[in-house]
Amino acid sequence: MKSDVKRCAWAETDNQLLQDYHDQEWGRKSHDSRHLFELLSLEIMQAGLSWQTVLNKRVAFKQAFDDFNYVSVQKMTDKIPELMANAKIIRNRRKLVAIINNAKVIAKLADNGQSFDRYMWHFVGGQQIQHHYDAHEEVPGTDDLARQISKQMKHDGFSFAGPVVVYSFMQAAGMVNDHEVGCYVYKEIVAGD
Repeated sequence: MKSDVKRCAWAETDNQLLQDYHDQEWGRKSHDSRHLFELLSLEIMQAGLSWQTVLNKRVAFKQAFDDFNYVSVQKMTDKIPELMANAKIIRNRRKLVAIINNAKVIAKLADNGQSFDRYMWHFVGGQQIQHHYDAHEEVPGTDDLARQISKQMKHDGFSFAGPVVVYSFMQAAGMVNDHEVGCYVYKEIVAGD
């Protein structure tokens, strides 16, 4: 635990799960298609809820969704009643159906020779966008690029991929660096984490 360092305002908390997510994952570039599918799924689950709620249930989500193996998840349509009965996860049928649908789209991409990693990162030319925000309040909820990506993702069959979910995903996956410039993670990322 790095208690003597400055973090983004939203991560200045005693909550270890939130601190660990901020310190080790959020904004750091991910090129693993399974991990990217997990992040997209968690952002879908987070819509309308607190991120803390999702983090608290992340282990249960991993268990319910075979560690976010999209090859397995694409075949889970018949397991929706079982998922809806699982009190350890967020039981929102629309979100569960979207995650299963998205796994099918990602599997289809893979069948056609394109990884989910390559699909997502091509939108930013394979390069992380470096933002320079001094305060968390300056960070947008979405932007024009996320709106464009959202439109393309929906066209390509993705569900629950609105501009806010897409922008949150971009932040989580490190497609954009939205850490505050005074945050120690921002400095690590810019230096080439």
